[in-house]
Amino acid sequence: MRQSHIKRLAYSFASFTIVATATFLSITALKGSPSPQEMTISTPNLGKTIYQVHCAPCHGSDGKGDGFAASELNPGPRDFTSGKYKFRSTKSGSIPTDDNLKQVINNGLHGTSMPGWKEFISGDSLEAIVTYIKSLSPRFQSEQASTVTVSDPIPVSEKSIAAGKEAYDKLQCGECHGADGTVKGITATDLADDWGNPVMPANLTESWTFRTGSSPADIYLRLKTGIDGSPMPSYEGMASEQDLWNVANYVSSISRKPVWNMNPVELQQYYASLESSHKSNPVERGKYLVAVFGCDQCHSPADGDRKLMTQYRMAGGQKWTIGPYGDFYTPNLTSDKETGLGNWTDEQLRNALTKGIRKDGSRALPFPMPWTAYASLSNDDLNALIAYLRTIPPVYNKIPEPNQPNIFSYLWGKFEMLILKNDHPLVVYPGNAGTTKSTSNVESTHPSIASTTGKKENEQ
Repeated sequence: MRQSHIKRLAYSFASFTIVATATFLSITALKGSPSPQEMTISTPNLGKTIYQVHCAPCHGSDGKGDGFAASELNPGPRDFTSGKYKFRSTKSGSIPTDDNLKQVINNGLHGTSMPGWKEFISGDSLEAIVTYIKSLSPRFQSEQASTVTVSDPIPVSEKSIAAGKEAYDKLQCGECHGADGTVKGITATDLADDWGNPVMPANLTESWTFRTGSSPADIYLRLKTGIDGSPMPSYEGMASEQDLWNVANYVSSISRKPVWNMNPVELQQYYASLESSHKSNPVERGKYLVAVFGCDQCHSPADGDRKLMTQYRMAGGQKWTIGPYGDFYTPNLTSDKETGLGNWTDEQLRNALTKGIRKDGSRALPFPMPWTAYASLSNDDLNALIAYLRTIPPVYNKIPEPNQPNIFSYLWGKFEMLILKNDHPLVVYPGNAGTTKSTSNVESTHPSIASTTGKKENEQ
């Protein structure tokens, strides 16, 4: 397999690692706490206890979808307080049934960071967590779920698939999903959900990413109910039952073979197609790389609860202390001309990303910015990364210079680490250490995290 293919698989693995972090932490939280199966419904606040252990890292302690991991997840976690749910068997605008909630909790949502909890939460514990989630929105106290009527399915056949393609075009599904379902050449490029978050329509040829199943019956239900909170409408009353089933059969028929089922020739052809697509849209490729590398997790300040301060996204300002190596402040990567990358040349950015050479010609240590790893980026990916950074809206945030010790302290730190085997804790401070136009010292409003906390976070 070509080296670029291996790198691409590595990027995909890194992306999976990032989005799975919150799930791993919540699952490992089982250690030292009662297992949900061991709890009984008589346990006080059982649902809330389970929620805080397993759900709050993503969905937030109050259910607002703002847990500390939320900023790195795409799509974002559900805001339970709104009572607005995407995947239901109920009419558009209706609350879900208890069975709908249980299905999502049990099976998870394919293609997202929401795992299936069937092995961890069942019986009375499942009933309790559903009851608690419903308590987070007043809608469940004042409304009743209104289920849709499901008609008899139309068997899959060449005739039904052909009719489904015609109905797909008639209903203008291609405006969002592409004429062939691959999301290429779409006209709806600025879609957003009800919370203002950008939305990318589903690639209908990748059926394994369909959130609640990819059978014609599953697809029919999504067409019938719509996906509340997203631009995907309900077609109930807008299309006949025959059209809905035919479209479901058509969409089911266009799913391509996943890479894990491809032979070597098919893999080569697939990756060649991907490479061609990336070259034709470098900004989109760069955006993907930034997400895979988790750049905003370091280059955006976080508050005391480890939630990213979204108003300063990619504007730098995190302060890190690494043992004897000094204090480091993550740079501003927005296009601001005074405090960001707005006045950097492409060559200066390449040197910083792959050689650790700053704009003034000085050289950074190979940590905490892992420029030695980015040195292996292909020219196409490096150019795509730079192209995307140019598009990040400017945010004024003046970052302090790093405070590094003298050469003797540095060498002693290396001796301690390599010879004495003493690890130096990483301490990450909350708040924005940069200077904005509205304040001269934002960091002072956020006390630093204690060293012991920094050690614990570094060990997780």
